[in-house]
Amino acid sequence: MANGNGATATATPVKEVTTASFRADVLTASQQKPVLVDFWAPWCGPCKQLAPALERAVRDSGGKVALVKMNIDDHPQIPGQLGIQSIPAVIAFDRGQPVDGFVGALPESQIRGFIERLVGPLKGGAAELIAEAEESAATGDAAGAASIYAEILADNPEDVKAIGGLAKLHVAAGNVDEAKALLATAPPPAPGKEPDPAIAAALAAVNLAEQASSVGELAPLEAAVTADPNNHQARYDLAVALSAKGDREAAADQLLEIIRRDRKWNDEAARKQLLQLFEAWGLMDPASIAARRKLSAIWF
Repeated sequence: MANGNGATATATPVKEVTTASFRADVLTASQQKPVLVDFWAPWCGPCKQLAPALERAVRDSGGKVALVKMNIDDHPQIPGQLGIQSIPAVIAFDRGQPVDGFVGALPESQIRGFIERLVGPLKGGAAELIAEAEESAATGDAAGAASIYAEILADNPEDVKAIGGLAKLHVAAGNVDEAKALLATAPPPAPGKEPDPAIAAALAAVNLAEQASSVGELAPLEAAVTADPNNHQARYDLAVALSAKGDREAAADQLLEIIRRDRKWNDEAARKQLLQLFEAWGLMDPASIAARRKLSAIWF
């Protein structure tokens, strides 16, 4: 996985602990900071899957937690005393005592959560990768953004921000069906809660794309609005089409003009569509900010 700068960090060798060195390397060392002991064996496939993710997460703690490994085949006494019957197993020691642990090759997101319970937020991780993907998308590097989102989802298929971000890229590329299939994999929000903003934005983008496919080309709509400035349906369809073409400011202006002329038209359809555009674009998008200012001027 890439680090927060998009580069793959070089792995640092993890110290192998023995029965004889356990007191110094774990019990005494954990008086200074938590020490994770990764109990493993050379024949254990899941142990090999766990190790890289565990090492990355420990590295992202910035030195707040240490990691050591113990081969249970060579050193069975201590894992036996701890009651470890299955590997991989990770036990956290703090101030000389085992305080937490897990068994199995967990996804990296869960490993990071385990460490964050001990020492607080880690640097790097999905949050920084999401920010990196969003920056790539904003600068036009859709392929780079999609690659980062895919990397996040490979580790955690239910990461809603990655699902939403990748779905929006699919919509922008004209692959609405792929976007809808991806959004169907998102976990539902908790009862009484709204969908994550990333999912809501992607759903809005899908809806806008489907609307745009039914309104036709720009020229006839522009001609209809020119012929009759009060043809609100033509102006509304023009706004949808302009949004689909990426002309955000013009799309917003057409909807604002409907609101200025007849804010109650079609059960406030223009205002509702404008809010949907804000959701699809993002509330802090420059086009959203500018349109909200104009909307405020109309209202007040």
